[in-house]
Amino acid sequence: MTIDEVKIGGLGASRKRVEDDRFIRGRGNYTDDIVLPGMLYMEILRSPVAHARIKSIDASKAWQIPGVRMVLTGEMAAQRNLAWMPTLSYDTQAVLATDKVRFQGQEVACVVADNPYIAKDGCEAIVVEYEQLPAIVSPKQALAEDAPIIRDDKEGQTGNVCYQWEVGDKEATDRAFAQADVVSRMKLHYPRSHPSPIECCGSVADYNPATGKLTVYMTTQAPHIIRAAVALVAELPEHMIRIVSPDIGGGFGNKVPVYPGYVCSILCSILLGKPVKWSEDKTGNLISTGFARDMYFDGELALRRDGKILGVRFHADTDQGAFFSDAQPSKFKIGLVHSAFACYDVPVGHITARGAYTNKAPGGVAYRCSFRVTEAMFFQERLMAAAAIDLGMDPVEFRRMNLVRDDQFPYRTPFGFLTDSGQYHKCLDLGLSAIGYEAFLQDKAAARLRGRRLGIGISTMTEPLGAGNSREYDILGIKMFDSAELRVHPTGKAILRTGAKTQGQGHETTWAQIVAHELGIPADDVTVEEGDTDTAPFGMGTYASRSTPVAGAAVAMVARKIRAKARKLAAHLLEVSEEDIEWELGRFTVRGAPGRGVSIQECAMAAYGNMPDGMEPGLENNAYYDPPNLTWPFACYIVTVEVDPETGVWDVLRTVAVDDCGVRINPMIVEGQIMGGLTEAYAMSNMQFITFDSQGNCVGSNYMDYLLPTAWETPGFELHEVVTPCPHHPIGAKGVGECAAVGGPAAFVNAVMDALSDTGVRNIDMPLLPDRVWEAITTGQDVSGAPPVRGS
Repeated sequence: MTIDEVKIGGLGASRKRVEDDRFIRGRGNYTDDIVLPGMLYMEILRSPVAHARIKSIDASKAWQIPGVRMVLTGEMAAQRNLAWMPTLSYDTQAVLATDKVRFQGQEVACVVADNPYIAKDGCEAIVVEYEQLPAIVSPKQALAEDAPIIRDDKEGQTGNVCYQWEVGDKEATDRAFAQADVVSRMKLHYPRSHPSPIECCGSVADYNPATGKLTVYMTTQAPHIIRAAVALVAELPEHMIRIVSPDIGGGFGNKVPVYPGYVCSILCSILLGKPVKWSEDKTGNLISTGFARDMYFDGELALRRDGKILGVRFHADTDQGAFFSDAQPSKFKIGLVHSAFACYDVPVGHITARGAYTNKAPGGVAYRCSFRVTEAMFFQERLMAAAAIDLGMDPVEFRRMNLVRDDQFPYRTPFGFLTDSGQYHKCLDLGLSAIGYEAFLQDKAAARLRGRRLGIGISTMTEPLGAGNSREYDILGIKMFDSAELRVHPTGKAILRTGAKTQGQGHETTWAQIVAHELGIPADDVTVEEGDTDTAPFGMGTYASRSTPVAGAAVAMVARKIRAKARKLAAHLLEVSEEDIEWELGRFTVRGAPGRGVSIQECAMAAYGNMPDGMEPGLENNAYYDPPNLTWPFACYIVTVEVDPETGVWDVLRTVAVDDCGVRINPMIVEGQIMGGLTEAYAMSNMQFITFDSQGNCVGSNYMDYLLPTAWETPGFELHEVVTPCPHHPIGAKGVGECAAVGGPAAFVNAVMDALSDTGVRNIDMPLLPDRVWEAITTGQDVSGAPPVRGS
């Protein structure tokens, strides 16, 4: 009988997430839920100032508090060569400050005690004498001639530049601009934002002095990479380190880096011979862990009068904070920002970039983004909107003229990427039809006559996902492949382990669906495990939308290896040659005799009890998938808004999303990912903001200042789809986890700017807070959001 793939939970089935059964029952197992015998608790003392020399640290009163077991300072860590650690970007980062503090919230000392309250009391008893220094809170300040050197710990460091990078053809681009009829320019700041996961960072380090084995339960999206980093920092043999990442309450990139808190808990456990737990609080998470964005753009488009783009060039300055600790491919110092304009047919381009040290928490890549692509797409779409105005063209027609056509794939971008497939014009047309574009333009004109300000914003983008091909991508020298291990038991049930690590993407559900698609084993009969380096195959973890493009491909490939062996078993059971065996989902049959066949479950039983001579028993295998190229999903987001000219408050009227993410494994999960991404896009454009005053004080270190959208504020979303299978992915999937968060912000901002099109205002930096919008309306001037915050 033919198996119905949707009914068994294969591709295309909107299968409910199996992991939700334990989450909604309160049975999730998070790092803070782990309690070990004799466990102690650690609290971190953080710097209240952004830049200061440490004159002295007096921990004597902390040691005197009953229940305090250890007070660890930078000086003590230095005695064990652990005051500093390498970062994933080949820089160094202080574990505990020794010479000076370089950002507000930096780790200065930690206290280990019998319970977390005593540990907090111990931290409050430590007296630190600071000699305050001038604070730097922007690249402009950092690059000034008289700027103090932040990283004076680094030999030979004479300024605050931490990297310089460029890509493209400068000479050809200069020629294109010389031939241009119109040059359109845009300067903007993409502000700092924070992933703000529900669960903060934390770890439980358990060093066993008897065996020499270190087990660490921790909130990490990349257990194997963390294990390698711990082995380098703690100088322990890698095979004696076990990293376990249990359930994670959100990650979004925030839980990829190695944080000082992890290292401190490990060191304290080794020194005390007892388990040590560290649980970060919300302020600590907001003020010190991996942020996102904080990037300054200045760029321009060379244009023909008819609207054809001749070339693009731009410069980007990134604020890296006190340490260059981005978790990104080693080769790309500014991530994949050169993916900008990949969906447009741009002949030539040139990009320069520079990173600056400042007195802010380190980071820059984290937050639901494939390595700076969010910034690239935002700048791209803001510049496209401005260029259409400069040309006097309809923004839709301007995009239509320049979008890559279907017959141009595979398409080589001016910065070297190869985009493989897409139906860009179809996505745009579907979005315009859904929003009722022409009718809205008429409504907008009529509303303007009545004093109302309506606006429409469009964002079309493509994002490179699945970083991993070994020719170009590595982290710490380790290539960015991924892995899967599949074991089919005698009864036909299966267990799948991967090197990825879910934090909300639904791996336990969708990975089983891929197995169902490849083998015909019902998805309910497949258990998925991840996150334990003692049992999972080596993989690079989950971030930058690598799940489906890389780990999902590995799942498909290992299932095909299983199917290949099962075919041999079927030939043995049916007493025919392997060449005479045909496959249909879940069943092998004899060519020309479809009534004669065996199920995949019968083959599984035979693998353990009736295998042919010379065949190894068992039905299990593993696969390491090295992708031949990135995948390139495309999306079109269209937003309509109304702006109140008296207050600057703006409301979203409608949001239409058209996503082409290739083959959809689970449509329901895909839609949830898109809605979540659009919610974050709306938050970034409207309310989500961390900034700093001139002394380096963080404004946004709590949820009174750093606003997150609730169901009350979040607008509704209308979702549509186009499906263009990826030609090189085993199941044709492209990935979707970040697309809406990457492409969405520009649609919201473009809509508000369109509503202000008669004011002469060219740009308002995100978030478009009501006071900024009101200021732009009343002054007719652009509004910057770059720190230091005004009035400080």
